Amino acid sequence: MSTDAIPPAPEPVDAPRFSPWRYTGRLAPLAVLWAVLVGLLAWLLVTRANWNEDSDRADVREWVDNTRVFRKTLAELVKEYVDLLHAPDVPNRADRAHDKRAEIRQHLEAMVEPTRMYTAQLPLFPNVYALEVEFAGVRDADGAPAETLGWTSPKPRPGGSAKAQLRTLEVEPPLDRPGARATVRCVYQLHSFNRMQQQQDEFRHWQTIAAGVIVPTTLLAVFLVVRAVRREQARELEKWRAAAEAEHRERELLAAQVERELIERNLLEVRVRQQELERASEELGRKLLEQELNAAQHKTRAAEAEREALEMKSQLYASIGIMAGSYAHNIKNLLVRPNDLIARCMEAADGPQHEMLDEVKSTLGTVTERLQQILRTVRRDPANAEVTRVDALALFRDTQRTWAETGRDKWKLAVTADVAPGSALVTGDLSHLQQAVENLVFNARDATFEMRNYLRDEAKRETDPAARRQKLMAAAGWKGEVHLTARRDGDHVVLEVRDNGIGMTDEVRRNCLKTHFSTKRDNALYEGYSAGMGLGLSFVAMVLEHHGGELEIESAPLRGTTFRVRFPLVAE
Repeated sequence: MSTDAIPPAPEPVDAPRFSPWRYTGRLAPLAVLWAVLVGLLAWLLVTRANWNEDSDRADVREWVDNTRVFRKTLAELVKEYVDLLHAPDVPNRADRAHDKRAEIRQHLEAMVEPTRMYTAQLPLFPNVYALEVEFAGVRDADGAPAETLGWTSPKPRPGGSAKAQLRTLEVEPPLDRPGARATVRCVYQLHSFNRMQQQQDEFRHWQTIAAGVIVPTTLLAVFLVVRAVRREQARELEKWRAAAEAEHRERELLAAQVERELIERNLLEVRVRQQELERASEELGRKLLEQELNAAQHKTRAAEAEREALEMKSQLYASIGIMAGSYAHNIKNLLVRPNDLIARCMEAADGPQHEMLDEVKSTLGTVTERLQQILRTVRRDPANAEVTRVDALALFRDTQRTWAETGRDKWKLAVTADVAPGSALVTGDLSHLQQAVENLVFNARDATFEMRNYLRDEAKRETDPAARRQKLMAAAGWKGEVHLTARRDGDHVVLEVRDNGIGMTDEVRRNCLKTHFSTKRDNALYEGYSAGMGLGLSFVAMVLEHHGGELEIESAPLRGTTFRVRFPLVAE
């Protein structure tokens, strides 16, 4: 059934309400008479009560405005003081402002001095307890807010009931400066207690007269209004009862029909909601299936990306292994002939020559063994490390001893170490860790090479011969430094490789750990050194990743570089 078929319910008959506008014409003369009477009495009472006080305030204001101690009034002195403070080009402004403040204080004291001399002797002389000038928006010569200038009576102010006799008068002299304002505040007592008592008695007398007139007239007016309102409400109530009975009969006839229609409408709404819920459930199921499909696709892509990364790493290390194997094979073939020649020479030599040849043979054996160790390290993936306990402090000591002599004789730099005593055991692959530390040392060495070359180029670009010769001597005397530091820090060991080399820019520092990234490739400065392939620092980063190490790099152009590595310690 359509909602349009429901017959409209009859409009309910509201209960009668009192409307004061109906009685405005009838009660207007009485209300006007009452209002005029009350207003007249109130005006007479207030005027009579405040006449003396208004007269006193006018007398005190005239005294403040027109008193001239020496040709000028207080308002004129205040205006001159404010104008002086707002005139920055006046010579000796601070001294003149100080003199003007003193003049105002003397004027205030001179004004109140007669009142103090004739206290309680002349009836019109007030008792002044405070007279001060307060400034707003005015600053003195030092830029601070202008201080308040005033005089305070040494005589204490009255307390108790006499405190109500105190009056405060505030006068604002006119100023020509926008935003500047001055307030003259006077606290005084003009009349004696008897005069105030008479004034209060007179005020209460007039209050009694006013109450005696206003209260009866008010009660009479209220009585007349209430009686008229009750009569009108009784008539309206009868009309409302008749309309309510008719409405009640009509509502009973329509109640059943309206209730049946509401039930049908509710059933229809329930069916519509069920259909909407079914559609929402189907839509939710479809979205869940789409999300599961997307999640499965993401997992598949992640697995493919991980597999591709592993394949790239495997290809990288396979290429490195093939290259390193080729180099090692060629170097070992080259070492076969020197070993045979040394063996023959040792058969024919004796004494000191035999000992020196034996040392050369031992050195060649050490080179061969070291070559085999490097070959095994480079061929093996850092993810497949041979985990043992490694003494990190001993590793740094051995690295310094291994490369100190080579650094001094061949690289022309000092390889020093500051290693804490004792041991610091970490879990890892000795070969990988050793190779990573040596890569950091080689990177520091290359940085000193670049720094030495930079100093020489800067010296050559100098146009002044004397300055160029001085810079060339300084560049020739510059010494590279690679300093190794190892120490325990709580449950970690901290390893640092610091150099005084060329340093790195922010862009180089962000990319230096990426594979094949290098600033040395095709640079003749590194010819003959293992540099320029972009594999050293990336190998270090990979080793640290598989050993749980953390790497920090501090560097700035021409200020050297510090590589700081943190490894977790294991229980000894």
